Amino acid sequence: MATIYHKLGKIPHKRHTVFKKENGDFYQEELFGTSGFAGKSSLLYHLYPPTVVSNIERLGDVSPKIAVDKNMKALSFKGFSLKPEEDYIKSRKVLFVNSDMQIGLAAPKAFSKDYFYRNSDADEMLFIHQGSGTLKTAYGNLAFKYGDYLIIPKGTTYQIDFDTEDNRILFIESYAEITTPKRYRNNYGQLLEHSPYCERDFRLPTDLQTHDEKGEFVIYSKKQGVMWRYTHKNHPFDVVGWDGYNYPYAFSIHDFEPITGRIHMPPPIHQQWESAGFVVCSFVPRMYDYHPQSIPAPYHHSNIDSEEILYYVDGDFMSRNNIEKGQITLHPGGIPHGPHPGAIERSVGKKETGELAVMIDPFKPIAITEEALKLEVDDYYKSWITE
Repeated sequence: MATIYHKLGKIPHKRHTVFKKENGDFYQEELFGTSGFAGKSSLLYHLYPPTVVSNIERLGDVSPKIAVDKNMKALSFKGFSLKPEEDYIKSRKVLFVNSDMQIGLAAPKAFSKDYFYRNSDADEMLFIHQGSGTLKTAYGNLAFKYGDYLIIPKGTTYQIDFDTEDNRILFIESYAEITTPKRYRNNYGQLLEHSPYCERDFRLPTDLQTHDEKGEFVIYSKKQGVMWRYTHKNHPFDVVGWDGYNYPYAFSIHDFEPITGRIHMPPPIHQQWESAGFVVCSFVPRMYDYHPQSIPAPYHHSNIDSEEILYYVDGDFMSRNNIEKGQITLHPGGIPHGPHPGAIERSVGKKETGELAVMIDPFKPIAITEEALKLEVDDYYKSWITE
């Protein structure tokens, strides 16, 4: 994200110095950081050591099962055909995989109060398509709703309180950090004037709640595709204060300010996030191109060096025919893709669009899982044929 220093609760005047409770016991300082000691970090102050573990159990390999290892076909999937499940972890279905990331959907009815979850492999991006609630971490709480991106740093322990059982989530697990595009930031990390959003648009954790509880606290931790069951003796949210740069945060797709021009602008103007192996773009309602002869529909494109995955959120997506909410299209690298028949003609003279979509462009080819094929639209690649 933008480089924003944040703090909550009580912390000592100097780091790594004596900081005691009223009874004279030491608060327990933890550096939560990435890339050894060279990446973003935060300092957390616990009531008790975060290392007191009474049991560790290997639950098994949860790596997605690959159905198509090498794909060269345009495909589509109906995401809302994914059946809701009672439990958050079980509801997460990975659809696409490469060595940089996993992409999937979830339709959880609830997040069980019997456990916490920690992804020790990857940063997570949760895009909230349906539902609302509160993301709970040791850093405090983050309320979320329809259209929010939640960015959860690798290794963060969390729970989610959902407001209802009707929840739909698009998620990315990224093995490298998810951040704002470098071209939007100056040398100090501040978002520049040409960025389609600014620091005011980010929502940071609030309402730090310190849990002074001992007992049996289960954390399901995923590492290298294996799920582990850790039992801690102290509540993981026993933090009295923290400060730093490494913490979860939220951003609403509705706060993305679109960049427009006289003629059709390429997808990088819609870029929202980046990582080492992919970019994410937000397509939002916007005015169309205003050259008198402009064609607002996108031109045909041979995306030789990346895959293109589009997740359709809401509105009428002008370049595609017969698209539903929650539908996904995959146009693989190495071949051309483009607007559906009639889209170019329909777009001429139009003044605006109400489309809402999330685009993910992985730079390496992706494999397709068995879970994805359960949602596949038959013969999507033939949908450009006209009689």
